[in-house]
Amino acid sequence: MEEIYAKFVSQKISKTRWRPVPSGSLQTTETFATGSWDNEENCVSLWSIGDFGNLDSDGGFEGDHQLLCDIRHHGDVMDLQFFDQERIVAASSTGCVTVFLHHPNNQTLSVNQQWPAAHYHTGPSSPSYSSAPCTGIVCDNPEIVTVGEDGRINLFRVDHKEAVRTIDNADSSTLHAVTFLRTPEIVTVNSIGQLKIWDFRQQGSEPCQILSLTGDRVPLHCVDRHPDQQHVVATGGQDGMLSIWDVRQGTMPVSLLKAHEAEMWEVHFHPSNPDHLFTCSEDGSLWHWDASTNAPEKSSLFHQGGRSSTFLSHSISNQAGVHQSLVSSWLSTDPAKDRIEITSLLPSRTLSVNSLDVLGPCLVCGTDAEAIYVTRQLFS
Repeated sequence: MEEIYAKFVSQKISKTRWRPVPSGSLQTTETFATGSWDNEENCVSLWSIGDFGNLDSDGGFEGDHQLLCDIRHHGDVMDLQFFDQERIVAASSTGCVTVFLHHPNNQTLSVNQQWPAAHYHTGPSSPSYSSAPCTGIVCDNPEIVTVGEDGRINLFRVDHKEAVRTIDNADSSTLHAVTFLRTPEIVTVNSIGQLKIWDFRQQGSEPCQILSLTGDRVPLHCVDRHPDQQHVVATGGQDGMLSIWDVRQGTMPVSLLKAHEAEMWEVHFHPSNPDHLFTCSEDGSLWHWDASTNAPEKSSLFHQGGRSSTFLSHSISNQAGVHQSLVSSWLSTDPAKDRIEITSLLPSRTLSVNSLDVLGPCLVCGTDAEAIYVTRQLFS
């Protein structure tokens, strides 16, 4: 693999996201967005990956990510998602949700739309108003779904001033993340180890399904859905474990995989190559998981970084009833197929790796060490 390039940006990076490539386009992505946190002034920034390979003063390679533009963001950026090619949605620790518009002709960002009190513990109209952080967002044009520390779920539509739908007491605990299962169903994860599925076609404030970790109710921090098999969901928890769920059956994860030594902040299936999965953690690591069926026979995809190992997953359900060829490699319970190769992508442990994103051959991640790492030859 080509080197992974670091750029130090003088701000703690909480979120990194690639700008989506237009459907049908053959080009690779050139632009990514970042959000910052825990800085005197936080901002949302757009970067171009530019040409790689400039030698820095120490004789090492430095990534040539060029800052295209940035805009001040009130509060910590808790989540960040591209709505389309031009618009980026940011979730704030103040409870506000903002849509920023990129103007490529003069390389600026402006506020396009805002829902200032999307999340709150006590309402804006009450004298004791207190906001609640918006912890997660997911976009599916024209809709934006937000979740928060207040246990509230909002369904917004771009160009609508008010929420189209709000489930006020969706959860009595903090909702940490949300993603679409299939429109109009979403899946949320919370601070007591539960994964809940919601259907916006149903009225009322009850989820249509609840799955949960047994035993210690370890908070779940992140969730992603398999791009091709919508019943397969991955979550990451406070204990660093990776859990794989099959939402069609059972109420527990199919597999629990021992992973990081501290909180897992994000998990992402590769959007076009979903036998590959990526995770990042508070422990300063960024991992690539390879569950493709030929993983044990091949050398590591990544020849760089500190850790490469192959191990058997611990599977806790029997799927004899499911036709084997239809089973995702993440659900396979055949020990010969259960080998998953893990490779560490960062050259050395750093402070917390808060966020990552993968698109085509490109990966970006952001850290508390005020660095952004990029590679654009993931599978070479």
